Amino acid sequence: MPPPDVVRTPDEAFAGLPDFPYEPRYHDVEGLRVAYLDEGDARATPVWFMHGEPTWSFLWRSVLPAVRDAGFRCVAPDLVGFGRSDKPADVRWYSYDRHTAAMGALLERLDLRGVTMVVHDWGGPIGLRLGVEHPDRIERFVILDTGLFTGRQRMTDAWRAFRDFVERTEDLPIGMLVRGVCKHDPGDEVIAGYEAPFPTAASKAGARAFPLMLPMSPEMPGAEAGMRVLEALRADDRPTLMLWADSDPILPLSVGRRFAEAIGRPEPEVVAEASHFLQEDAGPRIGARIAEWLRSPPSP
Repeated sequence: MPPPDVVRTPDEAFAGLPDFPYEPRYHDVEGLRVAYLDEGDARATPVWFMHGEPTWSFLWRSVLPAVRDAGFRCVAPDLVGFGRSDKPADVRWYSYDRHTAAMGALLERLDLRGVTMVVHDWGGPIGLRLGVEHPDRIERFVILDTGLFTGRQRMTDAWRAFRDFVERTEDLPIGMLVRGVCKHDPGDEVIAGYEAPFPTAASKAGARAFPLMLPMSPEMPGAEAGMRVLEALRADDRPTLMLWADSDPILPLSVGRRFAEAIGRPEPEVVAEASHFLQEDAGPRIGARIAEWLRSPPSP
């Protein structure tokens, strides 16, 4: 059963988004409408793009074209609480398990196989867990500025300040949060695109929930699952491309290098002149690199 109080952002809120000509599609997942983009040949090898906090599939708009035009099917869902997906208004509804279950249900509903899972930010814990729990469907990973949360991870002072701000701010300034961790100002039109799904404080419950969900000790909810995924990836030999921004204050390059070592992958390739939302700073470059790698993935 869906939660009793659900916000659905009106379609007109998404009119005129810059450089976003993509039509949404929808599936019902346990009474909630989940939105996703599905671009390219439906018979082609699928590439799944998983956004994080506080973004939505709009984040991938300049990454998708190079991958689609290289002959791949591009699927980019909106997590529950984000984008055009339904948004439970109670922060307490959200959890790592529920987000993963909803995305797993969509993966199965679309019956995708041979998937390359591209993950960023909170999309990492969710998408990498999907890879562990659906090994018959997911064959490769592309990892950008993310991690796994086990309750043992070290968090930066910048992240702790962000969490404290979210905890005390009901009406989150979504655009300000995105703009603050872009290397180059994306401009007011783009920032309005990130704000479009969140016209009211109630619609921002999912965006508020993510930082508060992150386990800060091994006893907290989600920590055990995060450790299970981490340990599974250490023994995993699926091809993986890691890309990391050179100027990320939330998850610095040093964190990316430690994460790569923890999951037994080579050091990340550095994306120059980019911050945490590297898709805004270097979207076409990232899309071209992913497309190139997909054509001939190296050994893991």
